[in-house]
Amino acid sequence: MLLDAIQPEPITAATVPRATVLFADLRGYTGMAEKLAPLHLATLLDEFFGALTVVAELHGGRVYHTAGDSLMAGFGLSDPNNDGTEAALATGRAMLVTFARLAERWRHTDQVEAGLGIGLHLGEVALARFGPPERRIETLVGDTANVAARLCSRARAGEVLFSCSVATSVQRRALNSGLIGSEGRAFLQLPRFEMRGRREPLDIWCIPAGERESLPGFELAGADRWQ
Repeated sequence: MLLDAIQPEPITAATVPRATVLFADLRGYTGMAEKLAPLHLATLLDEFFGALTVVAELHGGRVYHTAGDSLMAGFGLSDPNNDGTEAALATGRAMLVTFARLAERWRHTDQVEAGLGIGLHLGEVALARFGPPERRIETLVGDTANVAARLCSRARAGEVLFSCSVATSVQRRALNSGLIGSEGRAFLQLPRFEMRGRREPLDIWCIPAGERESLPGFELAGADRWQ
């Protein structure tokens, strides 16, 4: 059988006990792909990934994967005393600001509407290298990356959604430093997120998009906020 004939190379991997994974996803991509010529769409995607990668690296992160219209970055993988939560949140905010300028230009030059959703989760990851022998890549693997991706898919355009593990770490560091909050923005706790395949719902927080804060009854449905 073909599978029996395949002799995969040993996987090179290392476990990182606590790191923060960020997923960012371009919203409106299907409409863009329908409207724009493929070559022009590729140019915009290259601009998108380039801008977000610069932001991640400026905040000490590293991009490990890009596919389609989404990007994955990791923070806190090299310093056992820093789990990367603060850097990842700062990156998320900066990505939203950077992308807003990019989307505005696309709106005027290409008449397309695009948005950005971001998800963060803190936990254990495996830093692994695998793939075809000639093109093995280093990437992040595990439940932490999966949860970050799911949170990203749930986030509204213009919003950073993050898990309770990220919120707990940020709160602890803020209390230790005597500072709470983030550049005047409120962090809002949302109703628990039930993820298919997971045993327990997940407590989640966000740096909200404007339309979420304006929803009728949001204060009742959205639980707590800290500033």
